[in-house]
Amino acid sequence: MLFVLVLILCIIFSLPLFFLKRRTTIAPYPPGPRGLPIIGNLHQLDSPILYLQFSKLSKIYGPLFSVKLGLRPAIVVSSAKIAKEIFKNNDHVFSNRPILYGQQKLSYNGLDIAFAQYSDFWRDIRKICVINIFTTKRVSSYSSIRKYEMKQMIKKISNHASSSVVTNLSELLTSLSSTIICRIAFGRRYEDEALEKSKFQGMMHDLEAMLTAFFVSDYIPFMGWIDKLSGLHTRLDRIFKEMDEFYQEIIDEHLDPNRQHSNEEVIVDVLLQLKKQQLFSIDLTFDHIKGVLMNMILAGTDTTSATAVWAMTALIKNPRVMKKVQEEIRNMGVKKDFLDEDDIQNFPYLKAVIKETLRLYLPGPLLVPRESREKCTIGGYQIPAKTILYVNAWAIQRDPDIWKNPEEFYPERFLESSINFNGQDFELIPFGSGRRICPGISMAIALVQIILANILYSFDWELPHGVVKEDIDDERGLGLTQHKKNHLCLVAKIPM
Repeated sequence: MLFVLVLILCIIFSLPLFFLKRRTTIAPYPPGPRGLPIIGNLHQLDSPILYLQFSKLSKIYGPLFSVKLGLRPAIVVSSAKIAKEIFKNNDHVFSNRPILYGQQKLSYNGLDIAFAQYSDFWRDIRKICVINIFTTKRVSSYSSIRKYEMKQMIKKISNHASSSVVTNLSELLTSLSSTIICRIAFGRRYEDEALEKSKFQGMMHDLEAMLTAFFVSDYIPFMGWIDKLSGLHTRLDRIFKEMDEFYQEIIDEHLDPNRQHSNEEVIVDVLLQLKKQQLFSIDLTFDHIKGVLMNMILAGTDTTSATAVWAMTALIKNPRVMKKVQEEIRNMGVKKDFLDEDDIQNFPYLKAVIKETLRLYLPGPLLVPRESREKCTIGGYQIPAKTILYVNAWAIQRDPDIWKNPEEFYPERFLESSINFNGQDFELIPFGSGRRICPGISMAIALVQIILANILYSFDWELPHGVVKEDIDDERGLGLTQHKKNHLCLVAKIPM
């Protein structure tokens, strides 16, 4: 009995030590603002520009903090060091996408690259696209399309210049990017008829709106009836039907044996040929093709035009940089009517301008959210499975601990630096990093370079009469891609 009593007393006195040790060995959960039952922190995230809201919260709770989005846990990363820990050491853990109703519907339940869950299917569909669509050879093969459409735009601006008409660069560059991507993706241009152009632009606007729409069911499933009551489901179904008919019309057009074939093998042709050959482990269907086309027109059109507009915005506000980049472009020693892609390889300062634009004005400030597949430890904190990850690239790329004078547009910082945007340097990640980095980087950069090189080579740019550079604002619009809220309108002059 004495032995049993001593044993019980030892156990009782050991329990506090056991639990103390247990508390010290289990990593804590990241700090964050206190939320309410059921809705979590949704009521606190009311800023229309979420990355700015997250940036403010990171100053209170640190570079890795947590929020509760309804019933779903989420973490926000605002430092290059933690981003590196995630993308380099735990990329396999954070390789999923959060399942969101609008994105799943419009991607044919994840039969695309952007919103598919991490799986054998995703690896296969990405491999198909990387090998057959995004190679350097394929991107180069579309140079004639980029050249033709650029020349058409230069003619328009020349007409504006000769008649002293103000050029709305926001509209013009958005239209140009859209036309080039449409021709590359499915061999069509929507500039020839105003009605067709308006219809296409309306569809793209609706598509982006639904991809970013807030569905209550995504965060509080048992309250999903609110989405039906608000008409959100009906609107989504209508837009999905319109987009599906649009894709199918393109596919039918390219399957028509009586179609007049051009010399250009566009992306839909490549995908249809792969569907016919079935060389991969997945059987490509029309829904797969439609999902990839959605990714192409969404990512290729908006991000490219937004980057080009922000670059011109920064240049017109910084005359010193504008003068320096134009001198580089124009001092080739030979007069040309158009700069091709071989010429651009000799313009290191132009490339630095593009890098600096992507640093300060990246099109997707929070990248595309990810979700953890299993529990892990990040930055000393324990992260449960099924946690949504936001990487605040906007905050990282303006971090004063990394960048000297981070708010200044100073392309020279890249001339003596090896930092690039290919996902290996975590201070500059406008295209993401790791497994889910944007596969279309080369196509996007080729288009931005050819646009900026030629409009800076062919024209001098001035502010409209009565406008000073301080009037040019940096306000961002709402949406998946951060466009300049107010249009950039400038006066083009033909250099003497």
